[in-house]
Amino acid sequence: MISLSLRERAGVRGVVAAFMLLAAPLAHASGLDDLLKQVRESAQAAARQNAEREQRFLDDRNQQAELQKQAEGEAAAAQKRADAAKAKFEANQKALADIKAKINAKTGEDAQVYAAARQTAADFRAATINSFVTAQLPDRIKFLDGLQHSEGVLGTDQLQQLWVVLQEDMTETAHSVHFPAEIINADGAKEKAEVTRVGAFAAFSKGRYLSVQADGAMVALPRQPKGKFTSEAKDFEDAKEGAEPILIDPTHGTLLAQEAERPTLMERIEQGGVVGYVIIVVGIAGALAAAFQLFYLIAVGRRVYQQLDQLEQPSADNPLGRVLGTFSGALAKVEEDAEVVELRLSEAVLREVPKLERFQSYLRLAVAAGPLLGLVGTVTGMILTFQSITESGAGDPKLMAAGISQAMVTTVLGLGIAIPLLFVNALLSARSRIIVQILDEQSTGMLARRLEAQRA
Repeated sequence: MISLSLRERAGVRGVVAAFMLLAAPLAHASGLDDLLKQVRESAQAAARQNAEREQRFLDDRNQQAELQKQAEGEAAAAQKRADAAKAKFEANQKALADIKAKINAKTGEDAQVYAAARQTAADFRAATINSFVTAQLPDRIKFLDGLQHSEGVLGTDQLQQLWVVLQEDMTETAHSVHFPAEIINADGAKEKAEVTRVGAFAAFSKGRYLSVQADGAMVALPRQPKGKFTSEAKDFEDAKEGAEPILIDPTHGTLLAQEAERPTLMERIEQGGVVGYVIIVVGIAGALAAAFQLFYLIAVGRRVYQQLDQLEQPSADNPLGRVLGTFSGALAKVEEDAEVVELRLSEAVLREVPKLERFQSYLRLAVAAGPLLGLVGTVTGMILTFQSITESGAGDPKLMAAGISQAMVTTVLGLGIAIPLLFVNALLSARSRIIVQILDEQSTGMLARRLEAQRA
């Protein structure tokens, strides 16, 4: 293989280019002299072009070498600065470690005290973030946050302030105070109101129980506890002296919220659905019928006992009087057959029995139908429960609560109307039997007296 230098390669390229440029003019040369002249001129032109190209190449190479040298110099300077910065950083780290070691050596057991103080601040903050005392004194949370995230030596003022915060919480837990605060209502609106705080266990305003959020804001419970609890809170707020009962919650609102979420009586009834309403209608109808019949039997029984004292003067305002009056006046015929008299007396007694035993058949029906209707509600409630499980799975018990509630509520309603009506029906049956027995006794006695009169 032939190796050519840079200059030789450039010359070869120039000759080739010259022949290419002269290819067309050579075809028109008229003689050898002209041809030689043209060849020389073309060679000179090619030599000039090659020289220019070579010079430009050399200039470019020198410029690139200069730039490379400059870049290498800058890189070396940057590396030198980096090495110096690294050395300084390592020196500072070592100095810092020495300083910390000296501080630890000087503080000794104090470091454990500082660690205990920071841990106490963290634990106390977690325990009182939802406290009503914290809602009244929110600035102590900032202090506790700063203390638990501090580093190094703690000052005596910080330790004393921690002691004051702890003592203040113990003291305020035993106090009931009024203080102004901003309250978030159930609809999200904010209002300024006076809050009554009972230690760290309860707080209320205008009879509304409050809870504390994670950010320290006090919120009125969306659903307030039912019954006497709200009135007790109002009375406690208005009390000027003495002692008043009040509901407290050591969980800072959790138990109160659960108490408020318990359904009311009407909500329980609504959970029973259509079957529950049917049971209630049956029970109300039975109760009205039983009450009406009970008062009727009491009034009739009183008049019957009054009639027993006046058998010779029958009155038409009571069953006994009407039975006794069957053979008084024109109907009292001594010569009438005893069997006819007995039949007439039986007829008179039977005429009074339907009124005395009125509604008892319906009450027996209600007693039997109540549990059956409750069973119907139980079955429909379980169907709803299984439908919820099929649609959403059994992961969330709240999805099954509606069906289970209907099943249980209807069962309770069915038994709730059956058991009282059972006792009431027994009472009505007993009272009606007593009156019917009196009518039978008196009618039999009347028949006996009539037979004695016939034989005399």
